[in-house]
Amino acid sequence: MRHLLGVVLAIVLAATVFFAGSWGYLKLLIGPAKLSALPAGGGSLLHDRAVLEGFGALLVVGLVAGILMAGPRISPLASGLPGLVLLAWTGLYLASVRRAVQYIPLKNRAYGTGFEAMLFDGVLALAGLAMIIPLFVPSRWRRTARPVAYAGSAAYPDQQSSQPMTSDSGLLSDWTQTQTRPQRPVDPNDPGRTQAPWGPADYS
Repeated sequence: MRHLLGVVLAIVLAATVFFAGSWGYLKLLIGPAKLSALPAGGGSLLHDRAVLEGFGALLVVGLVAGILMAGPRISPLASGLPGLVLLAWTGLYLASVRRAVQYIPLKNRAYGTGFEAMLFDGVLALAGLAMIIPLFVPSRWRRTARPVAYAGSAAYPDQQSSQPMTSDSGLLSDWTQTQTRPQRPVDPNDPGRTQAPWGPADYS
């Protein structure tokens, strides 16, 4: 079930990279280029709306990808499958540029143009290499076992109820009866009373 959910998350991540990542990357390429050779003429970009929107979109993509890559309970397929697709697309680009560009969807929209730019600049290759790292971590393929806390007898509430203690058996009951048995008061005029062999104490 965890890996099935990982496949669903992989589709979500792939869509995020294609739409948000491509759109944000294209914003970063086109926005500053309208002003001069240097972005913002070498000045500040804090007032450039296109650049801020592009950075914001890329930050969202990086946050989603980072969570899926670093989450120990998330299946490695969530980030590994999109990473393999990006690497495969980069390999196709190196083998045949025309075919790699032909397979890009929505090429007449900003998403397709930005994805093409990331493919040409090698951004998809770098992102793909980072996203496949969880596939090679063995612990990500195993489900983490929940630790069982041992709290003495509290962890076994039925043990005491299944082993009742009897009050009339065992050494404990004999000792209890002996110690708690009322003693007969000593009568000094009783002829049957025995006296200690060493005699009474002399305090004179």
